[in-house]
Amino acid sequence: MNSLWNRFKYSVQADLHNLFDKKENKNPIAMLNQYIREAEKQTDSIGKLLERQSKLKTELQKELAESEKMADKRRSQLELAQATGEEDLVTFAEDEIAAYDTRAAELSESVSETAYELISLERKFEEMKHKVKDMKVRQLQLMGKENVTRAHRQMDQVISPENGDSRIASVNEMKKYIENLGGKIDREYETSSMERRLESLEKAEGAAQTRQA
Repeated sequence: MNSLWNRFKYSVQADLHNLFDKKENKNPIAMLNQYIREAEKQTDSIGKLLERQSKLKTELQKELAESEKMADKRRSQLELAQATGEEDLVTFAEDEIAAYDTRAAELSESVSETAYELISLERKFEEMKHKVKDMKVRQLQLMGKENVTRAHRQMDQVISPENGDSRIASVNEMKKYIENLGGKIDREYETSSMERRLESLEKAEGAAQTRQA
């Protein structure tokens, strides 16, 4: 149990802020995800150990109750053996009482120690679960910051491509291009309109000459 707690001690005492300030951590989100998975795995493992420890405490309490019950039973039998003068039964009963009393004393001490250790472990376990919860909150915070950073980066690539991807035109450049394109279309439309009017005049003139002839 102690070795397991020693292995997990880093997760209880870790300073999350210092953890993400290290230069070599290029992807804190991925590192935190792995860290949380390991912490959750350890939490499940320790939770099972605590459950087992609680069951052991219950078993010790049952053994203690059984020893005390048998010691009381032998005391009653001892009184009966003494009353009837059965010396061999008296000796047997006395030996049994001594054995059960000794066992009960040892079990009582074990139950007390187990109960104290279980309370201590449960407190640490709750502290550990809070630490894992804090890490999950930190995970959400970092994910939010990562999303904001990506959004800014993508918008900057559109607004200021000279600072990013040169293949993407800036908003001003795209606006200028659209305006130029619109002007070109307008001029082409005007030219086509003039041509249609000239053609109409030519047709009208041709028709008038035909009628005069």
